[in-house]
Amino acid sequence: MNESSSSPFADDGFPQFKVRLAERMSRLPPYLFGRINALLYKKRRAGDDVIDLGMGNPSDPPHDMVIEKLVEAARDPTNHGYSQSTGIMNLRREVASKYLKKYGVRLDPEGEIIVCLGSKEGFSHMCLALMGPGDTAIVPAPTFPAHAHAVTLASGNVISLEVADCERFLSNVAFTCQHLHPRPKLLIINYPHNPSSVTVEPEFFVEVVKLARRYGFMVISDAAYVDVAFDGYQPPSFLAAPGAADVGVEFTTMSKGYNMAGWRIGFCAGNSEMVRALGTIKAYYDYGMFQAIQVAAIVALRHTEAAVEAQAAIYQHRRDVLVEGLRRIGWDITPPRAGMFVWAKIPDYWRARMDTLSFAMKLLEEGDVAASPGSGFGPAGEGFLRMALVENEARLRQAVRQIGRCLGQEARPDVKERTPKPVSG
Repeated sequence: MNESSSSPFADDGFPQFKVRLAERMSRLPPYLFGRINALLYKKRRAGDDVIDLGMGNPSDPPHDMVIEKLVEAARDPTNHGYSQSTGIMNLRREVASKYLKKYGVRLDPEGEIIVCLGSKEGFSHMCLALMGPGDTAIVPAPTFPAHAHAVTLASGNVISLEVADCERFLSNVAFTCQHLHPRPKLLIINYPHNPSSVTVEPEFFVEVVKLARRYGFMVISDAAYVDVAFDGYQPPSFLAAPGAADVGVEFTTMSKGYNMAGWRIGFCAGNSEMVRALGTIKAYYDYGMFQAIQVAAIVALRHTEAAVEAQAAIYQHRRDVLVEGLRRIGWDITPPRAGMFVWAKIPDYWRARMDTLSFAMKLLEEGDVAASPGSGFGPAGEGFLRMALVENEARLRQAVRQIGRCLGQEARPDVKERTPKPVSG
């Protein structure tokens, strides 16, 4: 384009072409993790050994049995055509079997379970099925970005309520329903919570169902981290609450406990009408998951639960290493009872001097440690970092040393080694 580019016409006499994006794109906020990621890639290209605790991307492999089954199934020519967008029946039956064994919940694999291309895809398409202009969803705060943005992309409105205190959260849900007109159409819950790792007991979901029936909202439970729990804690399922399937659905995934994040295998289970609506949307968007992956997923669900428990124990040891290390250099940390993250409160000295994004950039620039700034999860996350337990214990110890040097702190001799005592939300 030449100096005449300010003209409304191009050199060929046609009007200057302009890409016109949908209005919904303007409703998406700036991506606050972008600066962190850009610097991370730049440093790694320069040869710097950055310890990346920013993303909950499992670094351990799936069970050998699962990989071997994938290879075998991939060699079967019958698995290379289009599959069902809802998932093959044997996989849905296996999901139903897991719910029955683990939670005592009976599900109809025909009408109450659907396979998703990762739970994030299923969640986003469910929002398209449920939400529209003028509709409002309540989401947890701090907020996993997809929980808010999927509602926005579906033209809905978002109200964020803090989750740190579970009783207060329920009270705020009721207050919002009483004072907002029209009432919220959807409640999104996420336990164990990402990013804060807040957990709940079964009674919490009983109260959620009561509120849903009283005020007429639907419920989506994002249970991505139920397979990663510590110290004997067993995260409950929303669907185990009496009447839950009358008001909502639950999304689960094989990304975390099964170390199959890149395989993109998720499930939606519960209310048959909501599941059917998701299936309708998916039928217009995809032809289903590669069938060989589904066959391997059946083997994983049927035969590798011991490996899932062993993986949770690995995350628990990593949690202890990271929490104790940060405590020794003066950080005030509440150990999580579940999930893949430590939600770390930034020391007061630094909170008073810079915002959370600047602090995270400092750790990356000067300490070669990447972590997710809490502000990337909304205002409720300001003053915190989310640190993923994806590195081995030696690397986590190294990360603590580098953080200490970056901040001019040494290990505190007055803090003795101890096993962290988790606190529920």
